Amino acid sequence: MQRQTVDYALQRKSVLAGVYSGRTAVAEVCDADPYLLRAAKFHGRPSPVMCPVCRKEQLTLVSWVYGDKLGQVNGSARSREEIGKLATTAEEFSVHVVEVCRTCRWNHLVQSYIDGLPARPRTRRTRRVAGTGE
Repeated sequence: MQRQTVDYALQRKSVLAGVYSGRTAVAEVCDADPYLLRAAKFHGRPSPVMCPVCRKEQLTLVSWVYGDKLGQVNGSARSREEIGKLATTAEEFSVHVVEVCRTCRWNHLVQSYIDGLPARPRTRRTRRVAGTGE
């Protein structure tokens, strides 16, 4: 169950305003690395939104998972189906959704949220003091 969702639409709007006004160079925002582009190709899902920079193709959404208890899966791109399966078995982890244009390399974090099983509460251990009965 998704919780603590953060939407980055205002930040995205601000970045694009900088590009459109010329204050920010296109090269500064169209800098997706090859790993992100590969993840978009193999793990991404199509978005109905056209690229706001080149306007040549629809964006691809890539979801990245991060969590201390995820082992080798930590820091990798995963499909919605894989995240759904993880959410039923793995303790709390975060998901970061990035939009990417495979043509001009625009990329931006659009959403983050927590998923997975609720973290187990930590129990506090009390120390017994010898000879006091406590």
